[in-house]
Amino acid sequence: MKIWDKTLNYVKSLTAQSITMAKSGHTGSSLGISAMMLALFKDHYNFDISDTDFLNRDRLVLSNGHACPVYYTFLSLFGFDLSLNDLKNMRAYQSKTPGHPEYKVTDGVEVSTGPLGQGVANAVGMAIASSIMAERFNSVGFPIINNYTYCIAGDGCLMEGVAQEACSLAGTLQLNKLILLYDSNEVTIDGNINISNRENVAKKFKAMGWNVIRCNKGNDFKACSRAIGRAKKSSLPTIIIFKTTIGIGTDKEGTSAIHGIALNEEELKSFNKKLGVFENFYVPNDVRDYCMESSRRGKLNHERWNQELAVYATSNPELYRQFVAFFDKKKVDFEKIYRSSYKFEGNSGRDMNHAILNMVADKLSQIVGGCADVAHSTKAFIENGGYYSVANRRGRNIHFGVREHAMAGICNGIALYEDFVPFCSTFLSFANYMLPSIRLACSMKLKVLYFFSHDSIMVGKDGVSHQPIEQLSQLRSLIGMTVFRPCDQNELVAGYNCALNYNGPYSIILSRQKLESVDGKYKEAMLGGYILRQAKSQADIVLFASGSEVALALKVADELSKKYDVSVVSMPSIELFERQTQSYKNKVLQKNAKLRVAIEASNDTVWYKYIGDNGVFIGVENYQSSGEGEDVYRKAGFNEKEIVRTINRKMSEKGNK
Repeated sequence: MKIWDKTLNYVKSLTAQSITMAKSGHTGSSLGISAMMLALFKDHYNFDISDTDFLNRDRLVLSNGHACPVYYTFLSLFGFDLSLNDLKNMRAYQSKTPGHPEYKVTDGVEVSTGPLGQGVANAVGMAIASSIMAERFNSVGFPIINNYTYCIAGDGCLMEGVAQEACSLAGTLQLNKLILLYDSNEVTIDGNINISNRENVAKKFKAMGWNVIRCNKGNDFKACSRAIGRAKKSSLPTIIIFKTTIGIGTDKEGTSAIHGIALNEEELKSFNKKLGVFENFYVPNDVRDYCMESSRRGKLNHERWNQELAVYATSNPELYRQFVAFFDKKKVDFEKIYRSSYKFEGNSGRDMNHAILNMVADKLSQIVGGCADVAHSTKAFIENGGYYSVANRRGRNIHFGVREHAMAGICNGIALYEDFVPFCSTFLSFANYMLPSIRLACSMKLKVLYFFSHDSIMVGKDGVSHQPIEQLSQLRSLIGMTVFRPCDQNELVAGYNCALNYNGPYSIILSRQKLESVDGKYKEAMLGGYILRQAKSQADIVLFASGSEVALALKVADELSKKYDVSVVSMPSIELFERQTQSYKNKVLQKNAKLRVAIEASNDTVWYKYIGDNGVFIGVENYQSSGEGEDVYRKAGFNEKEIVRTINRKMSEKGNK
């Protein structure tokens, strides 16, 4: 038996054993992709197990994350920090081998995957980031950045819209270092793929601008390796269509019955007998040595790269300085930006953001990003930054097209590549399209900036489809997301300061309409919430507001102050506020007040946490009609007279006339 065949048999056995031990897992695809993964790890994938953050390493994304049992097997066999004991504990609580790959949990895993198609978008982002780095820093004779991005995907991944959006853009951008390894076993959970999808994948990808390679022997190691070798020579992104057999070698091979089940003990014993494997969680020395040859090759590649980098530094001193500076955690002088921000007073949130984004991007070359075909509306673009394209890999603005979901997933990939700070932008109402990708950014604590404009029902004439009502509550509900809705330019600068000094995704919520001047407080805004207008003594009424409703709250306070002692609290970020000390929060919340009122053009019930069950929330209770923005806003209850009337009535009910 050839050593690669023996190795493949032990890979299959170990994978099946770990799934059986866990009593759950996806045996079918794990076995089906084992040959292509062995070919990749053994002959092509460039990695260094002694330094898994090596800059010029190849990136590997398992988009069909449910096939992680075989992924873990390869990581263990090729020397990553994953033992056979870890394979035994797969899917156990807090193990290093969770039910789907998780970033920063398992050594060698580049990205958290599981929701199908997400990994494809992430891989496109990684390939974009790599090409930007290569264009910026490579010089003749010194290809400092020349890594490949490999993405393994199944039938389910390619049915997901996010993958199709991303692949369409990848073809347009001719990302030739991107290789998609497609596990075409034609079986999904519910049966044969033709019950839901009969498209010609090869023709579809060809039409999208991809190089297409067929490998009809997808369960043959040598055939798989040859196909990957051909793909690496292409000037276009390449999809390799591997015709595989799901659950190969089991009694249920080729059927949906093997998709997501574990073999029982008898089935496992029969399966291992076919493979000629009779030990449990055991790796023969010749198999281990065969695998570790590739690991040693990767370490030598890294050492050669270090030597080339040293020569590069001498030959290209200025370029090397820029290269090193890219990874420098350079501080932005936000105090200076704040002192000049008065120039933007009275502008819309999106216009303020455009100005401040450009001031920050001028200092941080790591910032790149773009919009879902709405740059002229959201104003989120870098002037003089150029547009990223086949002809201009240096461009800092990316035309994502009308592809919100892929845009968010691609930005995750850019953030994962190396030290980039990607941004993406669209209308707040369309954040819904992006939520699955945003949620993964939250789970991985990625530094991605989201600029959502058209932040309230003030958008008016476009009607309910464009009027964001639920979106603030949706974004705030994501664990790890920081939402910042500034009331003016001072608070916006504070939001940027926090965003770039906090590890995790950040949503900045921006108005389309001009914001009235309220003289927000820069330093206090970084605390998430603060008293903008102090009561004369003990507040009778506390008004809480965010964004454009802060100006309205101040007007309401002016009227109420004729009868009551009123305090106004600006709350640009509930998440930042919750990180403060309890004593500070108590000071801002003023719980001894007779009535606390929240004013925000949303339906977010989180405000009741601060105003209490007996408080008043002036929010958006119903979908609104199309009309002039100010009319829609006023008729929804956001007008001074109606709010004052509501508060007076509530105070009267409490016996506070």
